[in-house]
Amino acid sequence: MSSHHIVREKQEPALLIVNLAHFANEQLGQLLEWSPTVMVTEEVYDYADSLGIKIDAVVTKNRNFNAQEHTHLVLTEYEPLEDALKYLVAEGYPAVNVIAKEFLLKDYVLFVDIINLVIFTSDKKIMPIRSGFSKWQTGGQKVHLLHDAKNLQIEGLKHLGFHEFETEKDGFYALTFEQPFLFIAEEL
Repeated sequence: MSSHHIVREKQEPALLIVNLAHFANEQLGQLLEWSPTVMVTEEVYDYADSLGIKIDAVVTKNRNFNAQEHTHLVLTEYEPLEDALKYLVAEGYPAVNVIAKEFLLKDYVLFVDIINLVIFTSDKKIMPIRSGFSKWQTGGQKVHLLHDAKNLQIEGLKHLGFHEFETEKDGFYALTFEQPFLFIAEEL
């Protein structure tokens, strides 16, 4: 029996690589495991190519960018990240994993309701959640709120400091709040 899996197009989240500095190769390997559509910025292209990654699209300002055969060019003027996310939405991708150097709320807030987002930095996994969110996690894991929450109620977490919590034990933790969504970060 073969252990190969057939993945239907767009079944797995697309992978958008904005920055790979200080990003663990093991974590990158896990994100590439199911052969997602891979989109990179022009700045990351040469490094990603040198790792042997099959690149499906490059976000670039250069119409004549020299890329791998069958690589689509996504032209951008000012906001490569925003233009890449708009492209993925327009192409019907339901979800995207983004690897970035940092997380800025303004870069993602417009996309929360139209594509499932998970953002990875070198040490955090960041995602928007809705009120009533719950997740199983091992004990002692840190969870950070990335902005203020109205009437926040927590279960399974102990408060460590400003916007910082830790899971009390192996099991589910839950967050309830009043606004439409909240970005949280879990440490990798």
